Amino acid sequence: MKILKGIYTAHGMLMFGLLFLLFFWLLLIPILLPKKHKLVGTFNRWWAWGLFASMGIPWTVEYRGKLSSSQQYIFCPNHFSYSDIPVMGLNHHNCIFVGKSDMENIPLFGYMYRKLHITVDRDNLRSRVNTFKQSLQAIDEGKSLVIFPEGGIITVKDPVMGKFKDGAFRAAIEKQISIVPVTLPYNWIILPPEEFLLGWRPLKIIFHEPISTTGLSLTDLPALKEKVYTTINEELKKQLQ
Repeated sequence: MKILKGIYTAHGMLMFGLLFLLFFWLLLIPILLPKKHKLVGTFNRWWAWGLFASMGIPWTVEYRGKLSSSQQYIFCPNHFSYSDIPVMGLNHHNCIFVGKSDMENIPLFGYMYRKLHITVDRDNLRSRVNTFKQSLQAIDEGKSLVIFPEGGIITVKDPVMGKFKDGAFRAAIEKQISIVPVTLPYNWIILPPEEFLLGWRPLKIIFHEPISTTGLSLTDLPALKEKVYTTINEELKKQLQ
């Protein structure tokens, strides 16, 4: 079984690398022309389609509420697997990621990630403050964001969410834009957090009804955070029964 998983993992890594080399040249367009930032979401979507199709993994994208293409959102998914990042590329709404600064150390990929997305070293206070400022600036530039509110992969074996950080919710309130809770129920089966061996399972992504922050202040932050947590967690329980 492990041999088959090893072969499948090698195939997945090969396809990821080949597709990255293909899309890297396209991603140079929004790098060189920042006003074309919506192309980041488009190219990420194509990349994700190609990756999961080449791996024989079908996917279902379910929207519980209507998202307007003319509005910005902060998407908040649970984070149980490193596969969550390419899976979020399947989002129909164009957005950029706020992710760990470790990504910058990957040759070539790190250059692309640093130029198009927002990175953070969560162990460094200055980095966290700077990331928050960059997130607000990105929203001012018309970008939607994907922020994993757990701040990393907290779960080990059982898919249990960690405590949410404040950043995504503070940014949403300050900029008065809606938060979209996202449930990713099965990614930890495809790529478990405790081992880098790929498994096979159909993907499912559930985008919940957007939660408006209009009229909210920072005193409402704990309640907003709890609402998003509960929305994701209740759906996880249903999907994993």
